[in-house]
Amino acid sequence: MDNEPLFLYSNGMPGTLYIVATPIGNLQDISPRAITTLRGVDLVLAEDTRVAKKLLSHFDVHTPVERFDANADASTVRRIIDKLKNGAALALVSDAGTPAVSDPGSWLVSEVLRELKETVKIIPIAGPSAVTAALSVSGFYSDIFTFFGFPPHKKGRTTRLNEIAATKHTAVLFESPHRIEKTLMELRAICPERHAVICRELTKMFETIDRGTLAELTTAGRIRAQGEFVIVLAPVN
Repeated sequence: MDNEPLFLYSNGMPGTLYIVATPIGNLQDISPRAITTLRGVDLVLAEDTRVAKKLLSHFDVHTPVERFDANADASTVRRIIDKLKNGAALALVSDAGTPAVSDPGSWLVSEVLRELKETVKIIPIAGPSAVTAALSVSGFYSDIFTFFGFPPHKKGRTTRLNEIAATKHTAVLFESPHRIEKTLMELRAICPERHAVICRELTKMFETIDRGTLAELTTAGRIRAQGEFVIVLAPVN
């Protein structure tokens, strides 16, 4: 609602945790509501403070930033919960896209809810997501899809890749430039004729979208192993 207050404070009651989506590449994709939120909260919790500070500086936002990443421990979560207990308004951001999606922010949200239950306000500030961006250009039916995040590096990797390949409906996963070739070759070994779309550097200057079977996409030199990747596998008829 247009007249709904943006920031919710209540003396003696838990504050508000805003889950703020930020651009996955193109800074113009940030929403005015996200900027207003980041400007108005007491503290921004960021996966990488350097990335967050660069983003905030670009939009002339001067809110303090603290790190919350995969290495955060229970004492860090405890401090955040204590801030919320005291009525603070906090914003959680990831390096890019929507926090808590294949992201350590999911642990924080879970712990805040476990401790403060329904007394805390957790509000999504919707915006960019590499998952939905890739699905939107894939051309595959996505009324049902499964998101697998990043495949494990070692333990459980083969099991996860077999699970991805066995999924009959559309499947989406992330991959880094260091492992994109390995992952595609491993998937090719399981289902070489399955169609896929490989999205690289979505919304950025060197964005590329490659389409074909896994056998075609893994031909020498087809995929440039630079940037961040989203792999979308077509449903199996």
